[in-house]
Amino acid sequence: MSTDLLSKKVMLIPNVWKILGNPRTQLRLIENRQLFIFRPFCSPKQHSLSVSYTCGLSPESALSTSRKLQFETPEGADSVLALLRNYGCTNTHISKIVSKYPALFTADPEKTLLPKLEFFRSVGFSGPDIAGILSSNPYILKRGLENNLIPTYTFLKSVVMVNENVVRVLRKTHWITVQSVQKAITPNIAILKEIGVPMSNILFLVTCHPNAVIQNREKFSTSVKKVIEMGFDPLKVSFLKAVQVICGMGESIWEPRMEVYKRWGLTDDEIMSMFRLDPLCMRTSEKKIMSVMDFLVNKMGWEPATIARYPTVFMRSLEKKIIPRCSVVKVLQMKGLVKKDPCLGILGCSEENFFDKFVVKYEQDAPELLNVYQGKIGILELGFVSEGVREKKQL
Repeated sequence: MSTDLLSKKVMLIPNVWKILGNPRTQLRLIENRQLFIFRPFCSPKQHSLSVSYTCGLSPESALSTSRKLQFETPEGADSVLALLRNYGCTNTHISKIVSKYPALFTADPEKTLLPKLEFFRSVGFSGPDIAGILSSNPYILKRGLENNLIPTYTFLKSVVMVNENVVRVLRKTHWITVQSVQKAITPNIAILKEIGVPMSNILFLVTCHPNAVIQNREKFSTSVKKVIEMGFDPLKVSFLKAVQVICGMGESIWEPRMEVYKRWGLTDDEIMSMFRLDPLCMRTSEKKIMSVMDFLVNKMGWEPATIARYPTVFMRSLEKKIIPRCSVVKVLQMKGLVKKDPCLGILGCSEENFFDKFVVKYEQDAPELLNVYQGKIGILELGFVSEGVREKKQL
């Protein structure tokens, strides 16, 4: 057993299954390698080893994973681990792989895994490419090489042209197989070509949203027709964004999204206008929509109809971008330093540009801006939002 890979063994003795079943069980890191090895007793005659190469998993996750991974000796898992490292996987990648597919460590490294990894390398995938694919989609190593991986790669390469895009597709979906290529992707691409979607835009959809084109042909065709009826232009990328959203949403998801926007006073027409401006606004969770609207309406005092003209706001981080930037602007407005309301356009500029334009520029007149921007002081603490405004739109 390689001491570089496995440092010590932790013996879980008496009543081990009761211990393993307790999520509060505290585990210690072994020589900072974050490598947990469990040895439960399975029968009087036989011991099996549960090994979890957690590399960053929480103790609870490590326990959960260890139950799924059992084998006689650690040598096989050692070999799999060494093989993964040889093809570019770091501790972070291995952590993701073992949490998603712990049974991979019971596979035969020479017969099952090595030929597939060698194929990826032979077609020009780099170590980081391979590691990225495996950490996102380790189940790809369950696919047959000759009957699946090779023909799937060949087809994807013919569509998306370069390995970089093939890697992106393989990282984004667990369902790319030669069968899905033959039964779904090819006919669905034909549907898009028939209505005049440019090949460059089809490339965008296959590369960035492959799950959309793996849809059943009939369902995909229905989604495309629905998007056309909504007024989207097949020549524009927004058309394919809308297709991707509609393909991934049934009525059970669409209607609640509509209702949560309506709760803030938006009409059907305003919501559909938002969707046409940025289809991804309908993928935002109801909780996120409520949180963003609450801050912008109740804390910033902006009208819902105004917010609806900037639907990309619902894809921004509330804590990291919306609150810091809007709070800075609120302070500047209340101090009369900014007369024209920049509204949500402030969320589109780069971090450096915003900082220079709204923080550094006014640091002499409003020295508290840096603390506001860094979240050390809130606009409520500065007294710029009254209780009446905060309760005005509570639902």
